[in-house]
Amino acid sequence: MEFTRRDLGKIALASVPLAKALNAKMIDSKFGGVQVGAITYSFNRIASPDPEAIIKAYVEIGLGEAELMSNHCEALAGAPAMPAFGRGGGGGGRGPGVPGPTVQTTLPAGAAPGGPPEKGAGRKGGGGGRAPLTPEQQAEQQAAMEKLAAWRASANAQTWKAVTKKFNDAGVAVALLCYNMQDRMKDEDIEYGFSMAKGLGAKAITTSTTLTMAKRIAPIADKHKMLVGYHGHDATSDPNQTATLESYDTLMAYGKYNGINLDIGHFTAANYDAVAFIKQHHDKITNLHVKDRKKDHGPNVAVWGTGDTPIKDVMQLLKKEKYGFPANLELEYPIPEGSDIIAEAKKCLAYVKSCLV
Repeated sequence: MEFTRRDLGKIALASVPLAKALNAKMIDSKFGGVQVGAITYSFNRIASPDPEAIIKAYVEIGLGEAELMSNHCEALAGAPAMPAFGRGGGGGGRGPGVPGPTVQTTLPAGAAPGGPPEKGAGRKGGGGGRAPLTPEQQAEQQAAMEKLAAWRASANAQTWKAVTKKFNDAGVAVALLCYNMQDRMKDEDIEYGFSMAKGLGAKAITTSTTLTMAKRIAPIADKHKMLVGYHGHDATSDPNQTATLESYDTLMAYGKYNGINLDIGHFTAANYDAVAFIKQHHDKITNLHVKDRKKDHGPNVAVWGTGDTPIKDVMQLLKKEKYGFPANLELEYPIPEGSDIIAEAKKCLAYVKSCLV
């Protein structure tokens, strides 16, 4: 199934009608006809203890479109928090090729739904692992998981609409829900993500997951008629990851609504041509993740435009062809000393804007 530019344009405009009804002035971060936003994952380090800080960050930076992580969505909706023990510091982060934050119902030690991956592969710094939980901590964790499960069971469309309203009132559209799915999830857990997305008014779901899960998700996406954009990484040696060109073909063949959330940084790190890929598959792309990485599985670079990712060429392509899907910033590089996430996001936004105007 091919999606028209009008279909994809709806993703960029998601939630705007509600905002207009509320007389909210939307932040304009569309440049050269290209909607630029960000995934809230970029702001993990400021999301706790007050998730409202994420919305304030969008306003301060000047971003009018959000790809909302499901853990941030739940926190903004008032979900009970999981115990903090056992977590890594700084909000976590993805290393090169490591699948991103996950959502789950059976939570491993200290992980929030939608939080960083439990495996340490690809992370920088830190020690040799976590200390085992004490019996008291295990009991506290189990009680918290049961409380969270009960909260999730009670959530409904109004729960998520209230979250969208918070963004809309600040002038930010919620275009996409990022709901990452693990192999051990049950079908009802997958359905939960679609219910959340529909309640938010999001027009598509993005997810970091395996090809095994993509096959399971496909019929559910078809049932809901909601496009799912599978986030790619550069783990090209893992046949179950979305990373190689063949893996993208495989997941799209599973169902009409299996699409692509193309991370142009990871795609470049895997030594592929993002411009050529977008030209070929633009009808199945939900959105881009924009970052700058080096080829040959190289690192993220802090000064965008100095790595190997063809950010300018990609932005010019989107501007010329008017594809309609958003280009979302995803900040994964270490914050330089003396700076902060807000300042860095402003720099990245300024660079992307310079590629479009």
